[in-house]
Amino acid sequence: MILPKVRDPRFITIRRGGTLTDDDHRLLALWAATCAEHVLTLFEQARPGDPRPREAIEHARAWTRGEVRMMEARAAGGHAMGAARDLRGAARHAAYAAGQAAVVAHVAAHELGAAAYAIKAARAAALGDAGDAAARRECRWQRDQLPEAIRELVLDDQRLRNDICWSVFDC
Repeated sequence: MILPKVRDPRFITIRRGGTLTDDDHRLLALWAATCAEHVLTLFEQARPGDPRPREAIEHARAWTRGEVRMMEARAAGGHAMGAARDLRGAARHAAYAAGQAAVVAHVAAHELGAAAYAIKAARAAALGDAGDAAARRECRWQRDQLPEAIRELVLDDQRLRNDICWSVFDC
């Protein structure tokens, strides 16, 4: 589970009664797509003929540009997560990261899902005992990609939800 039981109003758009601006919502989606894309090859190596996770990332970005509707991005995210179902390890986590990135268009708080699954993918792909170090590197890399406008929001969200996100944000 990556979503809290009580929704944080900072991740609910203003028009729905929260405090999240549309610009920041788009930045969250772009950051999530960047996180997912960083590990996408881990899926594509396992399933080179399956375009669903890459298409989900593309839909996340297209949504931020107004080229696809939220429902299309959300559906693409579901298809990416479907691509993960019969997989294990890094490939599975990478597909879930892509799916989570696409559904940020629907629920902004999925931004941490994309990041957390990407970290899990990096950990699972590492050889031997290198998994924890790989996870910390991925977490730090993700933080380096954060746009300044949403940096504090995401870092606080990581702190608050780290326990329900498999404690992957301890980096």
